[in-house]
Amino acid sequence: MKIKFVPPRLPRTGTLVLFVGEGRKLSPQATQLDRRSGKALTRALGASRFKGKAEETLAILAPAKLGVARVLLVGTGKADPADRALWQHCGGVILAALNGAGESEAAVLVEAGDRAAEIAAHVAYGARLRSYRFDKYRTKEKSEQKPSLKTLSILVDDVAAARRRFAPLDKIADGVFFTRDLVSEPANVIYPETLADRAKELTELGVTVEILDEKKMAALGMGALLGVGQGSARPPRLLVMQWHGADDKKQAPVAFVGKGITFDTGGISIKPSAGMEDMKWDMGGAGAVIGLMTALAGRKAKVNVVGVGALAENMPSGTAQRPGDIVKSMSGQTIEVLNTDAEGRLVLADALWYCQDRFKPRAMIDLATLTGAIIIALGHEHAGLYSNDDKLAEQLAAAGKATGETLWRMPLGDAYNKMMDSDAADVKNISGGRDAGSVTAATFLERFVNKVPWAHLDIAGTAWATKDKPTAPKGATGFGVRLLNRFVRDNYETRDGK
Repeated sequence: MKIKFVPPRLPRTGTLVLFVGEGRKLSPQATQLDRRSGKALTRALGASRFKGKAEETLAILAPAKLGVARVLLVGTGKADPADRALWQHCGGVILAALNGAGESEAAVLVEAGDRAAEIAAHVAYGARLRSYRFDKYRTKEKSEQKPSLKTLSILVDDVAAARRRFAPLDKIADGVFFTRDLVSEPANVIYPETLADRAKELTELGVTVEILDEKKMAALGMGALLGVGQGSARPPRLLVMQWHGADDKKQAPVAFVGKGITFDTGGISIKPSAGMEDMKWDMGGAGAVIGLMTALAGRKAKVNVVGVGALAENMPSGTAQRPGDIVKSMSGQTIEVLNTDAEGRLVLADALWYCQDRFKPRAMIDLATLTGAIIIALGHEHAGLYSNDDKLAEQLAAAGKATGETLWRMPLGDAYNKMMDSDAADVKNISGGRDAGSVTAATFLERFVNKVPWAHLDIAGTAWATKDKPTAPKGATGFGVRLLNRFVRDNYETRDGK
C-alpha cells in the first residue's frame, strides 16, 4: 500500500473518508460537502446508529455530486487535536474498513488547522501500522482474501509539513514491522543463530552488531544462559548491538536487554502440548529490542543506545538441564534450577550482568515474555512494570500512556526477595509456590543489575494478540518498540541535545 500526502482536492474515484465528532458533528469541510450533496450525509447519519464515537465507521454510497463511489464516515469522539493515539487509531480503523470493503484507492480529508499536518501524519502512521501482514507462507490465498487497498491519499493543506512529520514515524513503523516479522516466524526458521544473523541487517543503518557464540560466553562465565541452551541442537548466542547517535560518542548509553527464547518447550519440566506452538514468540523481548534499534537508527536518533539479546532454545534431550542442577552465573552467583521452564530469567541474569558490567549504562530496561502470572494479573491490556527507580518507572509509564503501549507498575521488596533464597545455592529460579509468580521472577532479575537504574517489563500478555487491534492485526504486536522509542526521545535524546 502506498501512502501519499496531497493538497485537499476531492478525488474522482474510490472512497472519500470524512471525520465525524461525537453527536454526529460534521467538520466544517464535511458540512460544506453535505450542503453540496443536498444534505445526503445528514440523512444517512439520521438513518443509522452511527453516533460519531471514537473508531465507529459508517460507509454510504456517495451522492452523485461528490464524484467518488463511496463515503466512509469515521467517528472521532470528543476529539482532541493533540491526541496522537486517537488519530493513529483512526488511521488503523480506516485501513481495516477500506480493505474490508474491497476498496483499492481512498482519500482522507484532514480538516484545516494548526495541527492538521500532525494529524495527517498520525493518521497515515496508524494506517501503516495496521497494514502489516505476515503472509509469506500463504500460497493459496484467493484475491478476495488479500488486502485490496493500493493507495491511501491524505488530503492536507501543508503537504510538506505532513511529510516531515511522517518521516520519523515511518521509520518507527519499520522497527515495529521487523519485530513482528521476527516474532511471527516459526521456530524452524528463527533460532538463536538465525535470529542473530537477521540482526546483522542493522549494520546497513549504522548499528554495530556483535555475536558471542557459546565459546565466548563460556569464557565469560555465562553458566546460566548456557545451561538453558545445552539441551538443544541449536547453540545459544548473545547478540550485542550499539548505536552511537549522540554528539558525544563516549557518552554512557541507555541499554535494552531482551529475552530471546526462540522456542520454549519448558525443557525437562515440559509444558503441556496444548498451545505449545505459541512458544515460538517467547523471543518477543529480544525481537522488540532489535526492532527498537531499527527504529532509532532509522530515524537517526541523537542518543547512544545498546541493545542486548539473550538467545537460546529450551529443549528436552539427554543433554538438557535438569531440575535440581546448580549453575554459576557470570555475576558469580550460583543458581539452583528447580524448574527448567523458568528459563527466561536465567538467560536474562547473564545478559543483564554482562550489559551493566561492560557498558555502564545510564539506565537499563529489559523486556521479556517472562511469566503467565502477569497475564493472570493484568490480562492483555497492560505489560507489567517493575523498577528499582521511581523516576525511571514514571518515565516509562508516561511513554506507555502516550503510545498506547500501556504499563502497570508492580511491587518489589525484601519479602519477595527472600522467597527466592535457596537452601543449596545463592538463589533459586522459582519461589516454589504459585504466589506472586511475576513478582518473584522480577526480584530474581533484580539480583543481577547492581545499582543501575533498572526496569523490567513483563510483556507476556502483550507481545501477541488473538484479535485485531486498531493499529495491529492479530498476531505479533511489536509491543515495546513504540513505547521505548518514545521513552528515549522524551528523556534522553531531547534532553541531551542535537
